[in-house]
Amino acid sequence: MPKIQAPSIAAHRELRRQQLINAAMELALSGGAESITVSAVAQKAGLSRSSIYEYFSSSADLIADLVLEELDYYTARLAEAIKDAQDPFEKIELWIAEGLRYVEDGRHMLVKSLNTVSTPEYRKDEIALGHRRLISPLREALAQTGIKEVASAAAFLQSVTDAATKRIEAGNEAELEIKSAVKFALAGLRALA
Repeated sequence: MPKIQAPSIAAHRELRRQQLINAAMELALSGGAESITVSAVAQKAGLSRSSIYEYFSSSADLIADLVLEELDYYTARLAEAIKDAQDPFEKIELWIAEGLRYVEDGRHMLVKSLNTVSTPEYRKDEIALGHRRLISPLREALAQTGIKEVASAAAFLQSVTDAATKRIEAGNEAELEIKSAVKFALAGLRALA
């Protein structure tokens, strides 16, 4: 029987699961989602291929966990950025700026890559919930502005951030793009409110 590397069997299992997630994350960051295979993850983690199946039913199941981990990371990052803001427009400004800084640091490419892989059907609701948690603070701030059509305003903001994302990815100076996107978005939101 292999020696456990944690105070309990449950802690050991979580340690192993996290080891596999970390190995898959490294592979995804360096080679995209297509580099995440059961064999590659096992090799990177220093475990046997069969041990992966104790934690994940397939590489797609493992990728679903990566998507959820990244959604949690991004949600926490956005929450930290807006935590001290009281004014809804300030929250929106900070949310947009931090979202675009996420683009600037390149981490969003992981999400783009992971979104190219089909996740198991039974994980889709869990991932959808993660997306809703991600945008919930933005929707709440939009509602607090007095804008009646929150869904339209959210779509408007998505268009602005998509355009700024493309410009940042194309090599334009990120801080300038962030300032321009925020200024444009806030002017439009204030007009709607």
